[in-house]
Amino acid sequence: MPDLEFCRRARRAITAMLLALPSLTLSGAVAAAAAADPVPEMDYSLLEQRDRPDDHFTQGLFFDGERWWESSGLFGRSWLAEYTDPTARPVRRKWLAADRFAEGLTVLGERIYLLTYKAGELQVYRRSDMAPLGRRYYAGEGWGLTSDGEQLIMSNGTDTLTFRDPDTFAIRRELRVHGGSEQWSLLNELEYAHGLVWANIWQDKRIVAIDPDSGEVRGTVDLQELEPGSQHPDVVANGIAWDRGRDGLWVTGKFWPRLYLIRPRGLGFGQSPDSTAADQPR
Repeated sequence: MPDLEFCRRARRAITAMLLALPSLTLSGAVAAAAAADPVPEMDYSLLEQRDRPDDHFTQGLFFDGERWWESSGLFGRSWLAEYTDPTARPVRRKWLAADRFAEGLTVLGERIYLLTYKAGELQVYRRSDMAPLGRRYYAGEGWGLTSDGEQLIMSNGTDTLTFRDPDTFAIRRELRVHGGSEQWSLLNELEYAHGLVWANIWQDKRIVAIDPDSGEVRGTVDLQELEPGSQHPDVVANGIAWDRGRDGLWVTGKFWPRLYLIRPRGLGFGQSPDSTAADQPR
């Protein structure tokens, strides 16, 4: 025969646990909400704008203070170009094979690195004259590419960045991007500035600032006011290049007719004594 006192105690314990569940669930929800504080949206100043051809399917953009490099995508129409003035004709242009779709690019040392979309191929060129230096290979898709000065940082359309060896393109580490309550997938073109990775998001009007150590999104910049107003689905923000001398970011998009130099307010921008360009508040 079962111990009646034991049964009573067990019943009371189970009842207490059931009564505690709602409060536990509520406290968990409160904790989750506190952990998902919204990512701050940053204002910016518009420093300059430049007209440019509106037939560029911009995938990558880089500026070293004197020269520009840009990659433009689509099968059968992809190219890599160097400019001294992005509003003029290129100094050099390399057309890719018809079955190669150009994606993001960056420049590190004396090399230009160019991703391809689905071919799993990284193309490497000499910085001085864009002579081909070879290829490296990777699994999956290529989207955006930048460098922190020591390693390459790549996006592939997910919420994960990969840090890669500039000689072999082997993965050194992977970093999942997170922040607030959003899922930060579709990370696209990348730039490295003031110790943060700045990223376009495909089909999104914002660029995001990512901590390269933790993966946390530190802030967003909304480019909606700069968009050309086209309803075509391909006309989206894409292309970020750091202008160190003027302490700003050049931004543009696919089939955009202009480049814009903006200075985000915060996260390292506007703190240099050389940041003397006249600001036009957003």
